[in-house]
Amino acid sequence: MNRLIALSLFLICISYLSFSQYKLYVEILEIRNNKGNIMLQLFDGNQKVVAQEKSPIKDNKCSFSFTNLNPGKYAIRYYHDANLNGKMETNLVGKPTENFGFSNNVIGKFGPPPFEKWLFEINGDKKIVLKPTY
Repeated sequence: MNRLIALSLFLICISYLSFSQYKLYVEILEIRNNKGNIMLQLFDGNQKVVAQEKSPIKDNKCSFSFTNLNPGKYAIRYYHDANLNGKMETNLVGKPTENFGFSNNVIGKFGPPPFEKWLFEINGDKKIVLKPTY
């Protein structure tokens, strides 16, 4: 009986470690002003949107928190929706007129950077700090 209880506890512990869920904290700093919201998308390593959130800006920064994430690769893109219309504004040639950014603070030259450069690994609780492109 004691062996059965010990084996059961062991299997429960192993299954808990095998299916660990992690938290991701994202802080975006140096936002130009406090108008509007930051609109953010979290992607898995296969470019599938895992979460889509918005957060108000206070003191030229905002934060996001994601829970129950499996270990693996993730990526983020975001923009400052200053006029609260729910879309990124662009000029006549398609260049964004609202601030934006990507995980790892990567910057594209003529368009967004390659998705592979946005990727970061989650294998425990993680905090990342991002700064928008102007």
